[in-house]
Amino acid sequence: MLGWGGAGLALGAAAAGGTAAALRVGDDASPSASTGDAVPFHGAHQAGISTPVQDRLHFASFDVTTTDRAALIKLLQEWTAAAAAMTAGHEVGAGAISANEELPPDDTGEALGLKPSRLTLTFGVGPGLFEKDGKDRFGLKARRPQALIDLPVFPKDNLDPARSGGDLCVQACADDPQVAVHAIRNLARIAMGRASIRWSQLGFGKTSSTTPDAQTPRNMMGFKDGTRNIAGDDTARLDKHVWVGEKDGPGWMVGGSYLVARRIRMHIETWDRTSLAEQEDVFGRDKSEGAPVGKQREHDEPLLKAMKPDAHVRLAHPDSNNGVTILRRGYSFTDGTDGLGRLDAGLFFIAYQRDVRDGFVPLQTNLARNDALNEYIQHVGSAVFAVPPGVRDKGDWWGKALFA
Repeated sequence: MLGWGGAGLALGAAAAGGTAAALRVGDDASPSASTGDAVPFHGAHQAGISTPVQDRLHFASFDVTTTDRAALIKLLQEWTAAAAAMTAGHEVGAGAISANEELPPDDTGEALGLKPSRLTLTFGVGPGLFEKDGKDRFGLKARRPQALIDLPVFPKDNLDPARSGGDLCVQACADDPQVAVHAIRNLARIAMGRASIRWSQLGFGKTSSTTPDAQTPRNMMGFKDGTRNIAGDDTARLDKHVWVGEKDGPGWMVGGSYLVARRIRMHIETWDRTSLAEQEDVFGRDKSEGAPVGKQREHDEPLLKAMKPDAHVRLAHPDSNNGVTILRRGYSFTDGTDGLGRLDAGLFFIAYQRDVRDGFVPLQTNLARNDALNEYIQHVGSAVFAVPPGVRDKGDWWGKALFA
């Protein structure tokens, strides 16, 4: 579903720990997944975007609490050093067992003995870092990218401010949930006094893949999700749809991307009482193979006119959106119940694109107005971030070019 980057269900959810489905190993895991190998931290682009999708997610949005520009820069430098260490499977700073027992250790210790598990840490900056309540907080207002817009309010949105927005974000993905949680925990501890977590989301059961030959994962509604997601090795499509180019501006974002995160709650109980025929009509694909209407195999070219006008796949297809294509890295989530006996579950949608104005916004506008899936889902959290290019070497750090 959402095969071409549709956002409506673009299910990529975050889950509370303890869900049985979260125990499986991902089908698109690279050979390193079985050995717990490390993903290189340094490079032209940040890891965790086109990287093969891991099994678990811990996504955190932070509010910057300091008003001191130098303190913020120091935090980003410390975060970068810690991220480089943790993605390589090392402890933070002097480690979890400090020489001086009278002081708290530099590392919290719950990842001791665990392998890197393909941990990636992806960093982004939100609109509030540039300006908040009309104030240029850190002298960065003039450096805000035009593409880093405040997302419009879409039809049927029911956004919770406590689960939306943020000045900074870190996306932690790994094949071991404890490794991902350990990473966010340590970054939050390092940030104390300078930034604090605004909201966070745990995710399991990836709902999209960047590995072409892998089995397409399924979302919480039981349908295959991300049939035609951009492949991590498709450099032409990545350059066209994901990476910021030299002509896009500003210079500090070249090689980066723009991230949209949406917490999409599914009305699980209503969906589970819906007939199979209607479920398949809603998506425009069959539930067994993921084949489009009238076709036999998942990857057969869909005939959009054979689908109902409000079918999700039809509305999410690039041909229905002037060629709009985004890269998705969503996860399923379940966060207990809502107090009325209903599961608080769904998709934590994550999408990367070259320009939000040409990607998520027109796509979601179309879906929010017309998608049959809207009867069964609701967007309850939202955030947008500019994700700078990768950290080039040990002398570089997250956001360095922004503050130059």
